[in-house]
Amino acid sequence: MGLAKLIQLGNPLEKLDLGMDFEFFRDFLEERLTKKAKGKGGRPLYDYVLMFKIIILQRYYNLSDDQAEYQINDHMSFMRFLNLTISDDIPDSKTIWHFSERLTYFDLVEELFTLFGKELQKLGLIVNEGKIIDASFVKAPKQRNSKEKNDQIKQGKGSELWKDTPNKKLQKDIDARWTKKNSQSYYGYKNHAKIDSKSKLIDTYTVTDASVHDLQTIDGLLNENDKDQELYADSAYVEQEETIEKHKVVNKIHEKGYKNKPLTEQQKETNTEKSRVRARVEHIFGFMENSMSCMYFRKAGIKRAKTVIGLMNLTYNIFRTIQLNTTNNGNVCFVVNA
Repeated sequence: MGLAKLIQLGNPLEKLDLGMDFEFFRDFLEERLTKKAKGKGGRPLYDYVLMFKIIILQRYYNLSDDQAEYQINDHMSFMRFLNLTISDDIPDSKTIWHFSERLTYFDLVEELFTLFGKELQKLGLIVNEGKIIDASFVKAPKQRNSKEKNDQIKQGKGSELWKDTPNKKLQKDIDARWTKKNSQSYYGYKNHAKIDSKSKLIDTYTVTDASVHDLQTIDGLLNENDKDQELYADSAYVEQEETIEKHKVVNKIHEKGYKNKPLTEQQKETNTEKSRVRARVEHIFGFMENSMSCMYFRKAGIKRAKTVIGLMNLTYNIFRTIQLNTTNNGNVCFVVNA
């Protein structure tokens, strides 16, 4: 299939390539990842921006390291996006894994997210005329442990297990947790996000295990930039008067009815009005669940979960930015560049 036809059909990688100049991230990546050479040193085996683009591909298509290697070799659209040809050396799964591990080891993903967020602020894409807070589950592989071992993990003693089988220990997730919502059980982690209500861009986020209640994260998501803005959230975040007062935001959190104190008709109408804004957050998590092929974490541990989920949020913001800056006829208005 020709390139023109792919563009006509709406190939997302062509839009991504046109709408985002990944050189924007080069200085940061090279500064933070380049090792100080003891001798003359040399260039890294693969370009950092190339590897970062592969990581973004992984998150958009929800690919494992092995799948990423295969798809890059198999799909011409992947090669074009990465500016590779069949004669080039293509990073293998171990190289992709190693690059991701370095991002994790140096805690770089949140910094990358913040760096891009500052650019969005400069471009006026984060409007700061209201915020929405919500959380979504990111499922992780279920662990097959004995009740005794699970009890130790819940008590925070998971690091003491499997010492005699280190390879097995690497596959065990001692940070993920079970929780239940609306009679449905979930195992894994939570992506707590604060959304700019006008642009539907993710402003800030935090990652916890699935058992952490949404209320425990609201204070950390808000900051001084939110002052005097309307704050929307569902009734899970109710009774946050101290936090609301501390950050001086305008309370638009859904009111909640109780057994002996049901909502009045006026409160129901007010909640309906709030829902028209708050529902926008569902578009974000819907994009991640559908366009980004499901929110699923394949690795183990909260540290890696923060990397993967942070990259999900960054990948969403990149695609949303391109959408915001695309005219009705499908042309990109401008490119976010270095």
